[in-house]
Amino acid sequence: MKSHELDYQIYGDDMQVVEIELDPKETVIAEAGVMNWMDDGINFEAKLGDGSQPNQGFMGKLMSAGGRMFTGESLFMTHFTHAGGVGKKRVAFAAPYPGKIIPVNLPDVGGQMICQKDAFLCAALGTKVSVTFHRKLGAGFFGGEGFILQKLEGDGKVFIHAGGTIVKKELRGETLKVDTGCIVAFDSSIDYDIQRAGSLKSMFFGGEGLFLATLRGHGTVYLQSLPFSRLADRVVQHAPKLGGSSKGEGSILGGIGRMIDGD
Repeated sequence: MKSHELDYQIYGDDMQVVEIELDPKETVIAEAGVMNWMDDGINFEAKLGDGSQPNQGFMGKLMSAGGRMFTGESLFMTHFTHAGGVGKKRVAFAAPYPGKIIPVNLPDVGGQMICQKDAFLCAALGTKVSVTFHRKLGAGFFGGEGFILQKLEGDGKVFIHAGGTIVKKELRGETLKVDTGCIVAFDSSIDYDIQRAGSLKSMFFGGEGLFLATLRGHGTVYLQSLPFSRLADRVVQHAPKLGGSSKGEGSILGGIGRMIDGD
């Protein structure tokens, strides 16, 4: 299925939102819960799968969407369609945590891109969103976020989300070692593997994890400075324990803060 053509504008800096402009009968697909606002005249419907194969039967759609369970996402995707009439209509999307949005024109990267399981935001109707598993067991047991990946295929625009600062790397046969959570997306031509981080001392006391992702080949790699998993871990570490009291960053300042607040 040929993808619908989308016009768009990205707003913001560190908490970006993308506004998609739809012509009559055009459709954009998105992950559940990422819509921010939309014009009157846009219809939306939760559907099983991405709609890239409109003639596919129910069981086929169920099997195609079933892989999304491994990513923690819903089996359903939301389809936003310009219902018709005169003029353009707009709908905006943003991820539920701070970060930047990367627009990718799939024909520019060979029609395919591999991304983190929670990086996909929205895309033109006709884009196939599927799950890909790494072929090596080492990645499965030790890769963390890097094991279950999403594959985006088509001939239209897709939008992916990254936390913190985005760094775009162009590999020309080099090898890049990366924390698995810091990978946002990479060309399908890039070879991806998981390797031991270093010596036993470095692995257990270096604070960088036991294994690193290794990317090599020719193509584009997008990296993020603040993976959502890392942000969530820090929030959990500093959140008050159930039934306990809050903990300040420093014991003295934390105590003063509690006195001021009346706690």
